[in-house]
Amino acid sequence: MSDVLLLHAGIADRRMWAPQVDALSGAGHRVLAPDLPGFGETPPLPGEVTIPALAEALESFLREHGLRDADIVGSSMGARLVLELARRGHAGATVALSPGGFWTDVQKKVFQASIAASVRLVRLIEPALPTLTGSAAGRTLLLAQLSARPWALPQHTALTELRSLAAAPSVDRALKGLVDGPAQMGLQAGAERAPITIGWGRQDRVCLPSQAKRATELFPSARLHWFDRCGHFPHWDAPAETVDLILRRTGPDAADRPGDRADEAATVN
Repeated sequence: MSDVLLLHAGIADRRMWAPQVDALSGAGHRVLAPDLPGFGETPPLPGEVTIPALAEALESFLREHGLRDADIVGSSMGARLVLELARRGHAGATVALSPGGFWTDVQKKVFQASIAASVRLVRLIEPALPTLTGSAAGRTLLLAQLSARPWALPQHTALTELRSLAAAPSVDRALKGLVDGPAQMGLQAGAERAPITIGWGRQDRVCLPSQAKRATELFPSARLHWFDRCGHFPHWDAPAETVDLILRRTGPDAADRPGDRADEAATVN
């Protein structure tokens, strides 16, 4: 049995991983999905919420719980964090899904403005979320930025994630730290201690598919996996494929497993 740590996005909490927790646990993994500081039930960090500060808090968490060899999986901001941990020498396998931080200056400004506007809107309409998420049209209007097929998402998924966004006290500081903090640093080929996999949706409207080129330049040993017909959150649009990728790219023999065509076709849109 291997340990797998799942880190949520910066506009969610640990509940975003509920379907994957069940599937991975059923496959024999011991799965942990904590709330990052300032999200869900975890108190915020004092001061600025930067990627280095969150990474240090995570390193302390891993040491305290005997998880320094755990495989780590992250989504969006959580993906940026697991790549930072890999860069710092984390011993477990790394799977980063739609990581932030590989944008151009213009893309970064668009990201900041669009996500900040979405956060303000969700807070403003929070009382109406049960009604709005109850229809395919409402889910499409609210989640088109994040999903390639928002109308197909279950209402409970949409409602849970939007409510967690509205309630998280550290969303604004985390967004500021992600955009204004230190730039993403890379890792020289062969310097990683365990396999690194980067997953990207071909229809990602938050972290554009073109950013995968920069990601693989900074992490040249990483295997790039493309999710077809998928937006920013593979766990929404391709839940079974997400679980399959995690299972194939984690565990003690992950480095020896062959890739598939989606892994090996590291062409960038």
